[in-house]
Amino acid sequence: MSELRQEPTGAVDAGLPAAGSAAGLNSADEWRPLLAAYSHIVLVANSDAVDMGSLQAQFPPTALFVFFNKVYKVLDRPFPGHSLLISRGQPRGANIVYRGEVGEVVKFFPKEYFLGIMNIRLGPEEKLNPAADFQGAPTGHLDLVGFCSDFYTEGKTPTSGFAMALWLSDLKLPGAIVLAGFSARRSQKWRVVSAHDWTFEQTFLRLFARLGKITIHGGVSLNPYIRLAERFSEIPSAEISLAAAEVLSERLGNADAEVDKLISLTNVIRSTDNFLRRLRPKFLKRKPKGSPGE
Repeated sequence: MSELRQEPTGAVDAGLPAAGSAAGLNSADEWRPLLAAYSHIVLVANSDAVDMGSLQAQFPPTALFVFFNKVYKVLDRPFPGHSLLISRGQPRGANIVYRGEVGEVVKFFPKEYFLGIMNIRLGPEEKLNPAADFQGAPTGHLDLVGFCSDFYTEGKTPTSGFAMALWLSDLKLPGAIVLAGFSARRSQKWRVVSAHDWTFEQTFLRLFARLGKITIHGGVSLNPYIRLAERFSEIPSAEISLAAAEVLSERLGNADAEVDKLISLTNVIRSTDNFLRRLRPKFLKRKPKGSPGE
C-alpha cells in the first residue's frame, strides 16, 4: 500500500500510501491504516474563509487534505498535495455523478497525489454509487447510516464535514485532525442549507476542540461568557445562561419580524421569478445523466 514518492517540493516521503489507495475500501477497519499514515488530516470546507495557498503552506508534505464534492468552489488550479475527495450520496446518489460533474471535479487532483474518492452516506434514504459511476477514479465507500442519530437534532441531517470530523476522531488516528473553513457563515457565494443544524454543529465542534479531539484552523477564541461569569461571580452560572438565552430569544424574534416584512415586500419579485422559470426552454434545463447505480 505504501511506497517512496516524490512530493512537488522535492521532498521524498517514505511510508505514505500510494496514489489510488482508496479504491475498494469499505469499512472503518480498512480506511484506518490508510489515514493513519498522515501527520495531519485537514478537512477543507467549501467556504470563503479558505485560502488554499496559505493553508497548504502551514502544513508539512505529510498532511492529507480532504475536500468535499464541488471543489471548484475552493480550488482554481490542480492541488499539489496529498488529497482525498468526499462525495456524499443523495437520494439519487452522489450529486457530482447525476449532474455529470465527476470529470470537472477530479481534474483538480493530479493522479500521483490523489488517494481517490470516499463515497459516503449518512441517511437511509441516501444511496452509494458503484465505483464505475466515478469514471475510473479510484473509489471506496463508507456507510455511516445512524452514525450521529443518537445525539443529532431530530429532523435534521449532519453535514458531511461534521460527520467526517467525528468519525475520524473515533478512529483515534496518530495524526492531528484539523478543520479549515468550518464557519457555517452565510455569504453571497455560499448558502447555509436548512437541512442541517448549523448551530448545534458549531457548538459541538467548539467543545470538541476544547477537549483536544480536533483542531480548528485559526483557533477557537475564549468564550466571552466565561469572563462574564467571572465578573458576576456572585450570580449562579445557570442565571447567566438564562439571561443570555433571553437576549438571544428577543433578538431572534426581532429578526423573524424583519424577515416577514422582507418576504411581504418581495412577493411580486418572487412571483415574477417563478413565472419566468416556468417559461425557461426545456433544452436549458440540465437533466441527470441516468439514474444513480445504473
